[in-house]
Amino acid sequence: MSILGFIGIGNMGGAMASAIASSGEKRLFVYDTYEKAYDKFSGMTNVKKAQTIKELVEQVDYIILSVKPQYYGSVCEQVKKVLRPEQIIITVSPSHSIEQMKMLLGEGVKIVRTMPNTPALINEGITAYCYQQGEISEEQKGQLLKWLGAFGVAVEVEEKLMSAVVATTGSSPAYGYLFIEAMADAAVSLGIPRAMAYNLSAMAIKGACEMVLQTGKHPGELKDAVTSPGGTTIRAVTKLEECGFRNSVIQAMFACYDKAEEMKKQ
Repeated sequence: MSILGFIGIGNMGGAMASAIASSGEKRLFVYDTYEKAYDKFSGMTNVKKAQTIKELVEQVDYIILSVKPQYYGSVCEQVKKVLRPEQIIITVSPSHSIEQMKMLLGEGVKIVRTMPNTPALINEGITAYCYQQGEISEEQKGQLLKWLGAFGVAVEVEEKLMSAVVATTGSSPAYGYLFIEAMADAAVSLGIPRAMAYNLSAMAIKGACEMVLQTGKHPGELKDAVTSPGGTTIRAVTKLEECGFRNSVIQAMFACYDKAEEMKKQ
């Protein structure tokens, strides 16, 4: 039986670890420097607290590095001292390429690079992953997908697309929240109570997303089906275009991509 360990169990790492532990995993090791981080695992007898990074690495087969990117260097220094050749490192960082991780840990180390997003907190995440062909067996990949599937959907991508993934799925929940907040502010100004405005706006966007996913139709086709000639919706869509809505989204994603590329060079 393969054993998984988490170094870092903050918001993202904690959500991933909790989901995996709740999915029936028999044993899971976790480590964090912040004592309060362990509270979320209270009552989970299958989650074992490691006292040190060394202890965790010695107990597991797969290691998820879910610390902030700026701490990768110092954490990898500790991991490298006790890492075994057969172990697999799984990263959760927008700024660390597989090549950079091999520079930190050693050329022969097996690396899986992942980019989850925050809806993993409610098991609705999207996790992009990649690895160097030939380093991971089909059995190991199957085990990895089982764990990633505990908190959402996993999609394999080429590593060269990872910065684009950051812009498309990693950061995009914030774009959605901003849109919902703007809708709710407008609804409140039109007389709808605040709590109801948030709920109505969020449910409307959720429904639109499900329409795209379940029908398989082009978003433009679905938009056209709602916009009657001379109606209210086409008036709203025209105003969105007049105010640069579509271009704002595109430029925001380009900016996000550029930042992810910059972070790789730091």
